[in-house]
Amino acid sequence: MTSEVKHFRCEIRNRVATIALNRPERKNPLTFDSYAELRDWFRDLVYSEEVDAVVFASNGGNFSSGGDVHDIIGPLTRMKMKDLLLFTRMTGDLVKAIVNCGKPVIAAVDGICVGAGAIIAMAADLRIATPQAKCAFLFTRVGLAGCDMGACAILPRIIGQGRTAELLYTGRSMTADEGLSWGFYNAVVDPSELDATTQSLADRIVAGPNFAHMMTKTMLAQEWSMSIEQAIEAEAQAQAICMQTGDFERAYKAFVAKDKPVFEGD
Repeated sequence: MTSEVKHFRCEIRNRVATIALNRPERKNPLTFDSYAELRDWFRDLVYSEEVDAVVFASNGGNFSSGGDVHDIIGPLTRMKMKDLLLFTRMTGDLVKAIVNCGKPVIAAVDGICVGAGAIIAMAADLRIATPQAKCAFLFTRVGLAGCDMGACAILPRIIGQGRTAELLYTGRSMTADEGLSWGFYNAVVDPSELDATTQSLADRIVAGPNFAHMMTKTMLAQEWSMSIEQAIEAEAQAQAICMQTGDFERAYKAFVAKDKPVFEGD
């Protein structure tokens, strides 16, 4: 795993990778290059031993304005179907890479968070926002369906079918208060506290049993398509695997000694 990336910012410290799109003067739009690099980075994260959690941060007071109008939207209007499908599959691959990266992902949402930016926040495991956060799935505003990058599958599981339908049909912004009351945001904090809050949450996560966190994230994703019987069996297998880890034994010994366990992720 490397922090040497070209099309977004990345800093790795204490097993937490903090990444952010890096065009604050344009409210951090996505480009073909940043889509592809983010997809590859999250795919590689599966094999990283130096990163156990990710913070996808805002930059310059905004999270992301979505696909760049000039660098993406314009060229798409001139593409043929084959190339359009290659693009839409690539954007969907970014969501799949986030969901399947094996590491908890926290989105720190400030300001504008729209289009593909809203999708990235949606794909995260946890979301912390500021009162200024304006999140919109505005695909219908540009003549497209709301079913983009997994929105119709993932968003209803977070905020419900009816609320999702309203946001996807109208393209309106979800306020921070709505996002909090609907369960999209885990917390809303002052902008001055956003970085510290998300970093503290990430630090708390990486101090835990990180192999077990990977199993939890895997089950959260895989059980969407399972029956209750299949899910219970899958969780039985996952838990039996975790009971073979050193962290499980460390937790037991710490409990017996009336001490706090120090997890090592194995």
